[in-house]
Amino acid sequence: MGSLSGSADSGHDAEAMVNAVLTASRLLFAVSARSLAAVEETLTLPQFRMLVALHVRGTLSLSLLAAELDVQPSTAMRMLDRLIAAEMVTRAMSPTDRRMTLISLTGKGTRTVTRATERRRTEIARIVAAMPVRQRHDLIDALQAFTEAGAEPSVRPAGSLDLGW
Repeated sequence: MGSLSGSADSGHDAEAMVNAVLTASRLLFAVSARSLAAVEETLTLPQFRMLVALHVRGTLSLSLLAAELDVQPSTAMRMLDRLIAAEMVTRAMSPTDRRMTLISLTGKGTRTVTRATERRRTEIARIVAAMPVRQRHDLIDALQAFTEAGAEPSVRPAGSLDLGW
């Protein structure tokens, strides 16, 4: 009977963990939305995600950008059209393959990503500073294990502008 109660406990622990992560993800989503709204209130989070992908990966073809965002090329094209109108990205023909369109960030797009990311970093730092020191260290280990299990690459240190999504 001991193994059954251990199994039930681990199920309860897993459920508590899932609930805690869902709650934390709501907080992080709110931080991201506030950070973005403070910088560029007309930009949606999916559009911002496109800007971040271009900032991290550099110039991409439409098909590679759509794959990076895990959306259909037609969805990426609609987002792209709005970002071009907002002067945050440019679209140009590839000099080596005229069938391929290359997408790049503009200076305005780069500044938007940088400023929104800096605001997000500042707000997250404020939240972390409000936590007890011991729990901060436990959080580092837990979040590293969580992101490794989800195969998410680590973000870069503050000086290199972490763009974690």
